[in-house]
Amino acid sequence: MENHEDHKNHEKKEMDHSKMNHGKEDHSEMDHSKMEDSKSDDHSKMDHSKMDHSDGAIPMGMAGHDHHKMMIADFKKRFWVTLVLTIPILFFSPMIQEFFGYEFLLPGNPYVLFALSTIVYFYGGWPFLKGFVSEIKKGAPGMMTLISMAISVAYFYSSATVFGLQGVDFFWELATLIAIMLIGHWIEMKSVLGASKALQLLVSMMPAEAHRVIGDTIEDIALEDLLKDDVILVKPGEKVPADGIITEGSSYLNESMLTGESKPVKKETKDKVIGGSVNGNSTIKVKVEHTGKDSYLNKVITMVEEAQKTKSKMQNLSDRAAKWLTYIALAIGFGTLAVWLLLGFPFVYALERMVTVMVIACPHALGLAIPLVVAISTAVSAQNGLLIRNRTAFEESRKISTLLFDKTGTLTKGDFGVTRIESVNAAYSSEEILRFSSALEQSSEHPIAVGIIKKVKEDKITIPSPENFNAITGKGVEAKVEGKQVKVVSPGYLRDEKITIPEDAYSDAAETVVFVLIEGELAGYIALADEIRPESEDAIKVFKKNNIKVFMATGDNEKTAKAVSDKLGLDGYYAEVLPHQKVEIVKELQDKGEFVAMTGDGVNDAPALAQANVGVAVGSGSDIAAETADIILVNSNPQDIANLILFGKATYNKMIQNLIWATGYNVVAIPLAAGVLYSSGFVLGPALGAVFMSLSTIIVAINAQLLKRKIGKK
Repeated sequence: MENHEDHKNHEKKEMDHSKMNHGKEDHSEMDHSKMEDSKSDDHSKMDHSKMDHSDGAIPMGMAGHDHHKMMIADFKKRFWVTLVLTIPILFFSPMIQEFFGYEFLLPGNPYVLFALSTIVYFYGGWPFLKGFVSEIKKGAPGMMTLISMAISVAYFYSSATVFGLQGVDFFWELATLIAIMLIGHWIEMKSVLGASKALQLLVSMMPAEAHRVIGDTIEDIALEDLLKDDVILVKPGEKVPADGIITEGSSYLNESMLTGESKPVKKETKDKVIGGSVNGNSTIKVKVEHTGKDSYLNKVITMVEEAQKTKSKMQNLSDRAAKWLTYIALAIGFGTLAVWLLLGFPFVYALERMVTVMVIACPHALGLAIPLVVAISTAVSAQNGLLIRNRTAFEESRKISTLLFDKTGTLTKGDFGVTRIESVNAAYSSEEILRFSSALEQSSEHPIAVGIIKKVKEDKITIPSPENFNAITGKGVEAKVEGKQVKVVSPGYLRDEKITIPEDAYSDAAETVVFVLIEGELAGYIALADEIRPESEDAIKVFKKNNIKVFMATGDNEKTAKAVSDKLGLDGYYAEVLPHQKVEIVKELQDKGEFVAMTGDGVNDAPALAQANVGVAVGSGSDIAAETADIILVNSNPQDIANLILFGKATYNKMIQNLIWATGYNVVAIPLAAGVLYSSGFVLGPALGAVFMSLSTIIVAINAQLLKRKIGKK
């Protein structure tokens, strides 16, 4: 069946690269997110052109991505080993036994604890010691410095007590601190895995081989061997290997994941095609124009990476707290030692006071405060249709002031479906109109035909068999159905035949209408469109109620975009938008001071998703969009974005509360451990300090669990 409506000239969809600089072939390193140095120092350089690997580079940053997964596995392994060793350390620790009122000492008990703790310190504590060195080199002490300081003081002081120094050991404190910090960082790293997968998935859109035509022969060659001006054969259902111009044949190409155009586009001789688009049911020959780094898809890849590299990152609140706590603990610790020595107390007593301060200063609760909230909010959000990939963006979702939606598959369903079936002849019902038309459309690849057949299947209507099928060039199709001559035609056919088009045929500018003629008379018509999601209108109302402006950016034409915008009451729209233009729109809004959330589902949305303050991909869309986004809507429901904003606020509040609880006990415990109430006869001992520390940890854990009540309800 021929096209029912004029398609736009897609030549203007070629990118204006004069605005961009794509001269670099080697892109710089990917920054997964602000992780501690022990997690990621050596991500490999990435050559994103799978089409050109002449330099021998590992494609798509796989080394860096695998490295990140290896670091997660390493933290996991270190945690389990440390946990196994921590159990006997706790059980045989004199301080723990005294606290719980039991006694069970092994022969050479101190040396057993020393041996086990040495393994825990050097094996379990290695990532933190490594991170400490890195932070000091940068002059930016943070959580790693605080953890390393606490475990080192506890280990070396405790070791000294084993070999003669008067005092009590802190081996149990050392082991539990390392175990809790390891699981905290393990949870944290898992929650932010793999931004580089976006680029890997983009390249996977291209086929591995191309069918090159040489004279009367066809040879299969690797994609990297494809050259400009080569002629290639693209078979039905195959992905187009490179950008080019059709030299022979015609077909419908699905470009929805590349351009955002919701329906397959008819391409004929001299029309341009984009590498990565999917061919329909006809074979075409294409003369190659762009390959490798010059291709449309590879330039999208470049933009995704550049947007990810330049995305601003909020410094972790716990890192900031740890930084100041480090300074405070060091100052109070050494100050405590100096004061007690100046007061004439023995060095061993002054040292014990200092060590108690240092150990208490490193809160287990602070190590759990953020990762616990992240783990719980991530899990509960997933149950409510949200998958969180970037927790910083999730926490900042509370700041969203402007939402930029892609239309296809986000505000709309992404399917070209039947919206209305109208009969204008009393002899035929709307169901009969649909049934007769389906007989002619059942073998067609045209998107209108696909939409009609889909509707027939949904309504469980039996499709009759056509006879004497014939295509009416440029106007539609005809056939005999149950003894009647049936035609499914475009408005142009009716105009040519001087048949009056019903006044109410076009109720929506976004619709495409086909007309059904039976025995030469107009029987009815079928309207199709990329349907607006029923949830979209309610979602827009919620955003406006919360003073959030809503815009739409789409690759669809002006008429369709305006119709959707008017129907939903948006604040504005951008039509016929290319990938680099979506990024520019986001940047323009950000330059105006807006905190922008971008929502989309296609490859064309990927750069803008990466550039936006918060990138949200709908789950029914492409894997590439999902991997580029910070948050994924599993159910593709715009209303879930409202939940996202509420979730973000609740999560951020819990983090603040936990940081207050986690550091609050230090405000009380550190001065008491230092001996400010010594004149009153009270000095906080290590055992009581442990109670304070444990209580703080328990409160933080319970408070994090309460988050389920906050965000578990829609």
